[in-house]
Amino acid sequence: MITALSGDTSRLRATVDFVKEQDTATLLRLLLPGLDGPELRALVERCDFSHAALLVFPPDEAALDATLADCGLVADAPPRPSVVVRERLAVRHKRCAAELDVGILRPAVECLDGARRWVEVFALTVPPGADLDTVAAHERERQHEAHVAFEVEAPDPLVLRGLCAVFGRYGATPDGGGYNPHENGTVFYFTAPAEAGYRRVELYVPGDHRDVLAAHLDEHRERQPAETLLRLLTGAWTTQALAAFARLEVADAMDEERGVGLAELARNVGACAPNLATLLRYLTMLGAVSEDRDGFRLTDTGALLRADTEGSMRALALMYGGPFYESFAGLDHTVRTGQVAFEQRFGENHFDHFARDPELAELFDRSMAAGSRMFDPLPTHPVLNAAAEGATVVDIAGGNGELLGRILSAHPRLHGVLLERPHTVEAARCLLGAAGHTARCTFRAGDFADVPAGGDVYVLSRVLHDWDDERCREILRHCARAMPDTADLLVVERVLPADGSASLATAWDLHMMCNVGGRERRADHYARLFADAGLTLVGRAPLPLDGSVLHVRRTGAVNTGSE
Repeated sequence: MITALSGDTSRLRATVDFVKEQDTATLLRLLLPGLDGPELRALVERCDFSHAALLVFPPDEAALDATLADCGLVADAPPRPSVVVRERLAVRHKRCAAELDVGILRPAVECLDGARRWVEVFALTVPPGADLDTVAAHERERQHEAHVAFEVEAPDPLVLRGLCAVFGRYGATPDGGGYNPHENGTVFYFTAPAEAGYRRVELYVPGDHRDVLAAHLDEHRERQPAETLLRLLTGAWTTQALAAFARLEVADAMDEERGVGLAELARNVGACAPNLATLLRYLTMLGAVSEDRDGFRLTDTGALLRADTEGSMRALALMYGGPFYESFAGLDHTVRTGQVAFEQRFGENHFDHFARDPELAELFDRSMAAGSRMFDPLPTHPVLNAAAEGATVVDIAGGNGELLGRILSAHPRLHGVLLERPHTVEAARCLLGAAGHTARCTFRAGDFADVPAGGDVYVLSRVLHDWDDERCREILRHCARAMPDTADLLVVERVLPADGSASLATAWDLHMMCNVGGRERRADHYARLFADAGLTLVGRAPLPLDGSVLHVRRTGAVNTGSE
């Protein structure tokens, strides 16, 4: 152990000396051979050499403090938990991330050019007798986490993409990265050309830039197929971790402004403290929770799993981690036979199954409402803005009234009709009544054959994807028969991209096939279904969460020019 600690001290001293001697332009030329002229000046203007990093392996905090002192370093704050390095170690050594206690310290260094930089020290605690000696020996030899870092001065997406492109032109290849919620910073790792001194280079960007990071990580994963597959295979763990977090109501016992201690959390939710800690550290890696010296705190993402928060997605977590999770185990059966996996698992279709269980039916309706962010722009659709005083909006299979309530709130001059199954109608009556819309809303219990005639605007939201083409034609014919020539139909769905690009619609296409026997469709497919029912697609507008609103009118009806 003494020899190992001495090795950590000598490596740390060498890193301190390196930081003192370098400047941004010199180091960039060293790392990216051939970089010079305007491109070098552009990089120097936009990023600055900030630190060099290495990974050490103290047995405890006191030993770490002693190593820092031997190198003339003083940490001005306690170690912060690592997210990116801990995850990289877990993948590289096939360990659970929760087993790896990795902290980050950044003691400052006064440099020869007068700049103040720092040494970034990653510390993996290796207590005596812990099964981590082989990890420490491997990392000391290979120096995977040793790197030099440049901090981006102006964290603009265009600047970030440009910097990544320049690094690529001079031989640097993507090598992972991540977002650390503990310090609200995003890192982009690169492997430098073989002739460079340090092989790993980091671009550090203050703030959350996961949108730009996504493309960087995709390129890295293309070079790491085994790691990519392992991450994909553990997706089920993520679903169940989030579902368990929601089911145990841990989010409701936490706070977004302050950390809550593990013992207090375990006591409040009735959980085993060590096991809860393992769950929370996994959720920290996912960005749903953060950890500080006071305990665990909810992030904005994790807060959506509270029951009482606006836009809560707790019901979705319980649904995806419950009945739909069970049915997905039969996906191979659906692919092989064409039969619906949900029906094989539960012995009946999901609508009948939920209708027979009031609690499950309520959960399903709340899960549908949980995706309501897709509806945010819909009340401002030109058709609704142009509707006359006293016009009637008919929401067909409108669930618990979430969407209709938004429309009526945005347009006090309009009236609403909600058509749904009997038990759901009562839930909608309560929700719309609480919003003060009862006087302007009529509730009808029935099926698609009962679509009321004479409305001005009809809404069919996330309905058609539940059914096969023949049933869709039948539903649309019921709509067409009820619609006057002047009426408009707004169909809300996720539409499959025509070019095969990435979309949530592709994921939901698999989900619908497995759980209800339905499907998502391309816009031209919907247009054909509309035409078969005597309707015409006249417009399409994007919605959040990869949604679309399709504007439909009766074939031959005069377009009002509202779009």
